[in-house]
Amino acid sequence: MSFHFQKTHSDPDCFARCANLELSGVQIETPAFMPVGTQAAVKTLTSDDLESMGYRLILANTYHLYLRPGELIRSFGGVKPFMDWKGALLTDSGGFQVFSLASMRSFTREGVMFQSHIDGSRHEFTAEKVLDIQGMLGSDIMMVLDDCPPGDAEEERIRQSLDRTHSWARRSIEYYEAGAASQQFQDQSLFGIVQGGIREDFRSESLEIIQSLPFGGIAIGGLSVGETREDFYRILHHLAPSLDTERPRYLMGVGTIPDFLEAIRCGVDMFDCVLPTRNARHGIAYTRSGKLNLRNAIHADSKLPLDEQCDCLTCRRYCRGYIRHLLRAGEITALRLLTFHNLQFFFDFFAMARESIRKGQFLSFYEAWKKIGF
Repeated sequence: MSFHFQKTHSDPDCFARCANLELSGVQIETPAFMPVGTQAAVKTLTSDDLESMGYRLILANTYHLYLRPGELIRSFGGVKPFMDWKGALLTDSGGFQVFSLASMRSFTREGVMFQSHIDGSRHEFTAEKVLDIQGMLGSDIMMVLDDCPPGDAEEERIRQSLDRTHSWARRSIEYYEAGAASQQFQDQSLFGIVQGGIREDFRSESLEIIQSLPFGGIAIGGLSVGETREDFYRILHHLAPSLDTERPRYLMGVGTIPDFLEAIRCGVDMFDCVLPTRNARHGIAYTRSGKLNLRNAIHADSKLPLDEQCDCLTCRRYCRGYIRHLLRAGEITALRLLTFHNLQFFFDFFAMARESIRKGQFLSFYEAWKKIGF
């Protein structure tokens, strides 16, 4: 298996750190953001677009790709050849999507039964089956099946979530190690997921159990799912001193600039979220002065780029007034230009964060960006 993680710098005043992550010969500098290619595409962009921005690691969704196109992907050799992606790929387990289908799923002894949102057909995800699917998808990093409770879940529901998550984690490791021995997963790493809601004792218990298992990396799940930001940050800071320093840490599904800052401060290495692409489709651009809503009339006659400090394709060539016109006219080009800019902005933000850590100045970077209205 081609998986290597090496810390390179640590900030002297907090848990922030830089590292190099190697996946199948692809080098990724962390902290890093992963664009979300739910159905083997980042909406409105091509693989070449992502490569030109500097991205080397993206995410695809197991639930959606299992339902459509399913086994067809095997004939292409996996998702990466299918979409002609030269970088590395992480696939989630599909569990989050299944558990969000509250009225269309039920627990079984082995896993969770659910109905397809496409045609209503019934399927079962187990700890083992989601690994088989991800093996077929050919990702470099696979995620275990976990039970993600809502942010306002009662103690009993969180306890059930932990029991399932930990049982599935142990089964996943057993199945993964047997598969790796038979070369089924020889080029794939497996990450475990910590749950526990907003209870510090539950989070500590889950972290201890997941870190006791030989996962390649440790993911923090079940945050930014409806809890308050105060509770979210409290849990991050509670976990930070106990996170394994020798494995990558991945905060799942979190995508605001303030949340990035807090999580990087707590030592998180990897992030993914649909926000930069979703916001682009709603006319929102990220800038070094905050978010910009291109639908506001004030931008109608603006000849300024989205961000005067940005050197992306969109900002080099097109002005706010033109992009606003495209949005109002319903032109797909507007969504592409905004998506390109937002993902370049995220890439550049993480590059600046890494540089501040290398210089031992992350807290100054943190304070400066916290003042911007995101």
